[in-house]
Amino acid sequence: MAKIRITQIKSKIGSTERQKQTLEALGIRKLNHSVEHEANPQILGMVTKVRHLVKVEEI
Repeated sequence: MAKIRITQIKSKIGSTERQKQTLEALGIRKLNHSVEHEANPQILGMVTKVRHLVKVEEI
């Protein structure tokens, strides 16, 4: 599987509780924090839900 790097680029203030929980589930703690995950369907679905808050790069 390919790996992706997910970086939070916008604040989660004003987002829904579900979007905040999705960021926490991805392991993103604060602004400009990056995490690496395998690009599986579960992770890609989570990224889709918060795509307006994050930047995704393929590694």
